[in-house]
Amino acid sequence: MKNNLKKTFLVAGIACAALIATPASGQKIKRGQSMYTNPLMQKSPLPFGAPDFSKIKSEHYLPAIQMGIEEQRAEIKQIVANKQKPTFQNTILAFEKSGELLDRVKNIFFCITEANKTPEIEAAEKAAIPLLTEFENEINFNQDFFKRVKYVYDNERNSLKGEDKVLLEEIYKNFVRSGALLPEEKMERMEEINNRLAQLQQDFGNMLPKASVASTVWVDDVKELAGLSESAIAQCKKDAESRGGKAPYCIVITNTTQQPILASLDNRQLRERVYNASIHRTDGMGEFNAFPLIVEIAKLRAEKAELMGYNNFASYGLTNAMAKNPDNVYAFLKQLIKEYQPKAEAETMAIEKYARKTQGASFKLQPYDRFYYSAKMKKKQFNFSDDEVKPYFNINSVLTNGIFYAANKVYGLTFKERKDLPTYHPDMKVFDVIDNNGKQLALFYCDYFRRPSKRGGAWMSAFAKQSGLRNQIPIIYNVCNYAKAPEGQPTLVTWDEVTTMFHEFGHALHGMLSNCYYNTLSGTAVSRDFVEMPSQFNESFASIPEVFNNYAKHYKTNKPMPAKLRDKMLASINFHAAYAMGENLAATSVDMAWHMLNSKNIPTAEAAKDFEVTALGEVGLLNNQIPPRYSTSYFNHIWGGGYAAGYYSYLWSEVLAVNIADYFAKHGALTRKVGTDFRNKVLSRGNTKDLMEIFSDFTGLKAPDASGLLKARGL
Repeated sequence: MKNNLKKTFLVAGIACAALIATPASGQKIKRGQSMYTNPLMQKSPLPFGAPDFSKIKSEHYLPAIQMGIEEQRAEIKQIVANKQKPTFQNTILAFEKSGELLDRVKNIFFCITEANKTPEIEAAEKAAIPLLTEFENEINFNQDFFKRVKYVYDNERNSLKGEDKVLLEEIYKNFVRSGALLPEEKMERMEEINNRLAQLQQDFGNMLPKASVASTVWVDDVKELAGLSESAIAQCKKDAESRGGKAPYCIVITNTTQQPILASLDNRQLRERVYNASIHRTDGMGEFNAFPLIVEIAKLRAEKAELMGYNNFASYGLTNAMAKNPDNVYAFLKQLIKEYQPKAEAETMAIEKYARKTQGASFKLQPYDRFYYSAKMKKKQFNFSDDEVKPYFNINSVLTNGIFYAANKVYGLTFKERKDLPTYHPDMKVFDVIDNNGKQLALFYCDYFRRPSKRGGAWMSAFAKQSGLRNQIPIIYNVCNYAKAPEGQPTLVTWDEVTTMFHEFGHALHGMLSNCYYNTLSGTAVSRDFVEMPSQFNESFASIPEVFNNYAKHYKTNKPMPAKLRDKMLASINFHAAYAMGENLAATSVDMAWHMLNSKNIPTAEAAKDFEVTALGEVGLLNNQIPPRYSTSYFNHIWGGGYAAGYYSYLWSEVLAVNIADYFAKHGALTRKVGTDFRNKVLSRGNTKDLMEIFSDFTGLKAPDASGLLKARGL
């Protein structure tokens, strides 16, 4: 999941690094287009300011960004020029009100750069990132502006209350974290680092989708696809046609290390080809090599932290997180690894032993074999296959009869599709979100199907964040990457894809149910190790019997999944659960290892792969059977996104989610009363209160209880 920044300058705190980027203050900005010809330069006339994609063209984004920069620059200049004593009203609130045009354009633009990138959009992005980064630096290091902020902080902080006080603290804190207190020569170096990092992160983000396309595995003979269902083979054929038809069939590489299709492919040589295509997509073995970008990013981040007085980027990055520091993260991971390792060893031995029954006593299990034989063991133990349950997971039913149904039961929300709002792609759907009092609460867009112009993975963000100050309801979107069925056929999804939909909608609810006055503090504007809690908690509704029975209906007969099959499927959810835990622990360890380095000991690009191997070995996670979910060279969360020294957040937040789910289970999982309480105490609060207090107010726990995590994962 990816968040967007409220203000351009808030780099170090709550935002996604992917959008960070900016112009020298003296740069002349050409308008080129007027507000009368560029629909982005004024608020959309559509309901709630929804983007008018029927009028927005690729060439509109850059001029609108330039105009937005110019407008906010003038607004800040006016704040600084105010001769009156700095106050919350004339400085902090004035800044919060500034940049509305730039916010609006960025929210739309950065959605398009990730979900529907064309060569024209990529060119606009390449031009926009330096402009935005320069402008960000211009604000961060504007000493006259910071003096006003600091004066208000020093003189009004103790007298302010509620959101006003939190807003002041966040703005001041992020100025300081951005380097506003540094001496001039260090400020200049920080500005250089920010500019370069923005470009490198953009380059990495642009490389990955291209590398994934280049890593496509082409298949000449349908016999090689033995083991796949008819629908899966049809998808391989459709994918081949959409990618240029180099062969009759192809297998598309997903963003993770392991590839789900390996669970079904009988052909071992093809399994190996697919796995190798995945792990070598950007390591220099093929067309793309991300390591030069990565080591420079790591070095610059380390230097940035050192300029701020920290030993490494992890120490710098975690100061605003619930975890607070690397020691707490490592203590958390150490305990999980200790409990996980014997389960992982036993799981691997069991799979290899099973495979040897048919492959011979000398058979050595390889990472590309694991999913295949695990699936066979699962089918034997539970007497069903994924192909048997997939017909019951029609994507439309999962959304309307599962996700929306649960949201109605728990929060009183209803969803009505509307066809009158234009979208950036025909596959998208738009829904009104209506509260239980009949009031429009939000707009929800969903874009679920993969295409070459979309980056891998799944995420939530907003075209507009909720804001009482701006009288703006949230306009939220979810994006996924599911294979769309051929025309006239329903799109059927896997159980993993079902839970991903529930996960991303949990993020969406965090944005939709926000009830904050200030845009900067609303919705998902919280630390990474808290933001994944609502999403992971929302996954729990997918398997609650009442919800499951309501959406898991056969796409042909509309009959619910038979109870016997349902029970077997739900009982199998945590089968061989050590893998999922291990790949996450390994990815987290890789992330932390890179960001614990100082600027003097960053490995070379040639040694980067060996560095990962060493790092995993040091924590006892070097296991070719359970590789990191994302290896260094294609770890977009940390090199292109906002999770640097933060990937641990998924496990940390999962502890919070397990605690929340336990509370719901004890007091009524689908009870409106409990849902309303959770909404009011947690989801609506954004970042307006200490996050541990928010958690404790709802659960009654003084601190998160990690004891239930492994149990919840079936370990």
